[in-house]
Amino acid sequence: MQGIIIENISNLYKVKANGNVYSASARGKFKQEGVTPLVGDIVEIEELEDKKEIDSIINEIQPRKMQLKRPKIANIEQIIFIISTKHPKPDLLMLDKQLAYAEYLQIKPIIVVNKIDLADTYKKIVDIYTKTGYTVIATNAKANEGIEEVKAVLKGKISAFSGNSGVGKSTTINALFNKDITLEGEISKKNKKGKNTTTQVKLYELDNNTFIADTPGFANFELNEIKAKDLENYFIDIAPYVEKCEFVGCTHIKEKNCGVKAALAQR
Repeated sequence: MQGIIIENISNLYKVKANGNVYSASARGKFKQEGVTPLVGDIVEIEELEDKKEIDSIINEIQPRKMQLKRPKIANIEQIIFIISTKHPKPDLLMLDKQLAYAEYLQIKPIIVVNKIDLADTYKKIVDIYTKTGYTVIATNAKANEGIEEVKAVLKGKISAFSGNSGVGKSTTINALFNKDITLEGEISKKNKKGKNTTTQVKLYELDNNTFIADTPGFANFELNEIKAKDLENYFIDIAPYVEKCEFVGCTHIKEKNCGVKAALAQR
């Protein structure tokens, strides 16, 4: 049977196949080949006659469309980046880095601005990123506001949810399913920062062929995989103007005849 890995706990895999969830282990050949099955992998499994702790074994892993190193997950088609208007305050630098990383991976990014009931500043954020060319959805997850819009963009895809702890990832996922399936993070009263409650990657099936991943929060998100000279290509509001710079390797900070600076001055 062919299925998808939805969870991995200590190399014991849960695989959704033919409407059922199987507990599976991976054949030893994968370890010999230096391959580790990942959540999101499409796999071929074989049911075992002697069913004890496991009832099947993973025989093959289909070629991956892509994979993330952090969190470790495969075949993601889009990433939902959630920020909040307050508690914690929006980290737009982090968001910009995440958006650039999504462009680098060639995964469609979608921005969700949550907790819109706490501050009107969300309108400016929505306006900026919508004009940049991104899909932006404003939500109040606890009141189910905007949840249907989120559900619509998830249809038929494998999507990962990402964002700093406390922004409402788990609350949003619970609202999508209309039940508590994940732990909701608490906000520290002392420093107003979120306490990360998600400790492992797991796929939840929202609908037929619609899966969402609740992943550990990105406390420190870096762009180490992208070479410094290539970074400008993954900011979609900068990339079109780079070719108008007079010098190759322009940093777009202090150089003369910079296409990016010229475009900014005209806005």
